[in-house]
Amino acid sequence: MRIISWNVNGLRANVKKGGFDWFLNESPDMYAIQEVKAEAEQLEEGVRNPDGYFSYFDHSKGRKGYSGVAVYTKIKPEKVEYGMGAPEFDQEGRFLALFFKEFVLLNIYFPNGGGGPERLKFKLKYYDLFLDYVNDLKKKGHEIIFCGDINTAHSEIDLSRPKENEGNTGFLPIERKWLDKVVSNGYVDAFRHFYPMEIGKYTYWDMKTFARERNVGWRIDYFFTSPALVKKIKKISIMDEVLGSDHCPIELVLD
Repeated sequence: MRIISWNVNGLRANVKKGGFDWFLNESPDMYAIQEVKAEAEQLEEGVRNPDGYFSYFDHSKGRKGYSGVAVYTKIKPEKVEYGMGAPEFDQEGRFLALFFKEFVLLNIYFPNGGGGPERLKFKLKYYDLFLDYVNDLKKKGHEIIFCGDINTAHSEIDLSRPKENEGNTGFLPIERKWLDKVVSNGYVDAFRHFYPMEIGKYTYWDMKTFARERNVGWRIDYFFTSPALVKKIKKISIMDEVLGSDHCPIELVLD
């Protein structure tokens, strides 16, 4: 089973850049995208319902053209949950949980902590609520895969300029401590599990400064799995050769 996750930075823009054709050519079993910036009704039929896939969307309920996530899957889920059941945090359309027999796939576009103290506070509360949600699933016996744009680089190896960014959101100690907590709760960062010391592997680059050409980037997009699924991982990769967004896709292949 092959799963691809990608922050497309606007699905309609990504379509124009060839990103959707790339997805169809790759033909993964599941395709989880973040920052859709559109409601399903605003998309062309072929993008909303491509042949061979079931599609699910969660969009921002207030601010148009903002946030949003989607999952395309060849396997029909047993159940889909849109949001975590907390209106304050669900209104931005950041969450999809698809329940399959073998695992629950969660596709999340976590908030950015920029824009002042209140927004950072919102991000940290969202983090804690999400961890409570997945821990509850785990207690019920579900295996977990969660993917998406977490908007935080975990350690110094996960961004090109850690010292310069120690005081910036996305690399603040309090944000990184939450990722420590995720790991301490038993969830495995699939990429770091297989490549614990690899440097220069990033998933996001600032477009305004042409950072991608210089590989001045951040690894802020992840696949986390519950421990039992780690032994089933055949491949985990950062597809940094793929263009069409300020992020690149990441790939997880399971036995």
